[in-house]
Amino acid sequence: MVHRDVKSTNILLGEAFEAKLADFGLSRSFLVGGNTHVSTNVAGTIGYLDPEYYQKNWLTEKSDVYSFGIVLLEIITGQPVIEQSREKPYIVEWAKSLLANGDIDSIVDPNLHRGYDKSSSWKALELAMSCINPSSTERPNMTRVAHELNECLEIYENLSKRSQDANSTNSMGHGTSFISDTPSAR
Repeated sequence: MVHRDVKSTNILLGEAFEAKLADFGLSRSFLVGGNTHVSTNVAGTIGYLDPEYYQKNWLTEKSDVYSFGIVLLEIITGQPVIEQSREKPYIVEWAKSLLANGDIDSIVDPNLHRGYDKSSSWKALELAMSCINPSSTERPNMTRVAHELNECLEIYENLSKRSQDANSTNSMGHGTSFISDTPSAR
């Protein structure tokens, strides 16, 4: 099944913040067996559409991967997909131009005030860029995308744990943390 309209407004969060994909009105089902694509009229949202699907009317399982890559870019950058006030209005072209400089701080959402792990952020950004490869055959499948996102999370969690461990170690090098009822001075 190909959703055909994966976009940030179609991803809902459950009570435990688990993501749920909504609005299957445009979805298409086709036999995966020997077919690599189906020819169909283009449907979806501008900015999220796979270029191969848009230009050739070829819908593949990797069409949704492209759209998900756009969603990842939105999450990482805090930027809308299309912003006319940017020098490069389309998020893909904007991100590519900033990536050419190799400065992740200019790409990651400025509302994070540089309070993010660069290693996991680079990995997530590289994943997003692989998802939006113009050639569907060069994109990862969603199983690979999920695996790499979990790796990003593991990197972040390991660094957070090490940071917490370092903060709870006193000057003697012991791993004991002390809790006091005495209010601290402000």
